[in-house]
Amino acid sequence: MISIENLHKKFGKNEVLKGIDLNIEQGGIFAVLGPNGSGKTTLIKSILGMVVPNSGSIKINGKSVKNDWKYRNNIDYLPQIANFPGNLTVRELIRMIKDLRSYKKADDLRLIELFKLDPFLDKKLSNLSGGTKQKVNLVLTFMFDSSLIILDEPTTGLDPISHIRLKELITSEKQKGKTILITSHIMSFVEEIADEIVFLLEGKIYFKGGIPALKTKTEQPDFEHAIASILTTSYV
Repeated sequence: MISIENLHKKFGKNEVLKGIDLNIEQGGIFAVLGPNGSGKTTLIKSILGMVVPNSGSIKINGKSVKNDWKYRNNIDYLPQIANFPGNLTVRELIRMIKDLRSYKKADDLRLIELFKLDPFLDKKLSNLSGGTKQKVNLVLTFMFDSSLIILDEPTTGLDPISHIRLKELITSEKQKGKTILITSHIMSFVEEIADEIVFLLEGKIYFKGGIPALKTKTEQPDFEHAIASILTTSYV
C-alpha cells in the first residue's frame, strides 16, 4: 500500500526526517506516534504531497507519488486543525466539498445521522463549538469511499458518545479492507484500535510493530508506561 524509502526532509538547517524506511500493507489501523518535533506531521504531509522531501521515494500501490497529484483522489484526510470560512453553514460546506469531489459518491447523510448533526446544518461554522466542528470535519473525511484514510488527532474536542461512535466508524472502515493512518496523543484510544504503531524519535523510526512487542522491548507492563519509557530514555 505505502512504501517509503530513505526519506529525508530539511527545513533550513533543521533535518526533520532522517532516512525513513517504512512499509505499510493494505488493510489495518496504523498509529504514527512520537513526541512533538519527532517528524510525524512532516511524514504525514509528505505522504499527502503537502511537503516535498529533499530525497527518497514514496510509493502508493506501487506508483511514485512524485509529480502525480491524482493519487490523492483515493485519500481521505482529517487535518488536526481545519479552517473553513466562518460565514458558511454546515450544509453549505458539505455541499461545497461534495461538489469539489463530484467524481465520488458521498455518504454524508449516514454520517450526519451518526454524529447527530441535523440541528446544526443551517448554523454558521463560526457559531459552532470546537467539538461540533470536529464532528463536521469527520463527516467531510469519511463521506467518500477512499482506500486510504489519514486522521490527524481525530478525537480532539469530541464528547464521550461521539468518541465511541468514531471508534466504531474507524473499525467498520477497517473491516472494508481500508488502510487507516492515525496520529493521536490519547494512548488509550491508540491502544484500543491500532493494529500496529510506528514510533518516531528525532526523525527516525524507533519502533514499528504491535503494542505487545513494544511492551516486551521496553520491559513495561502496559502501553502508557512503554511510551513513557521511550521518552524518558530519549531525553536522558
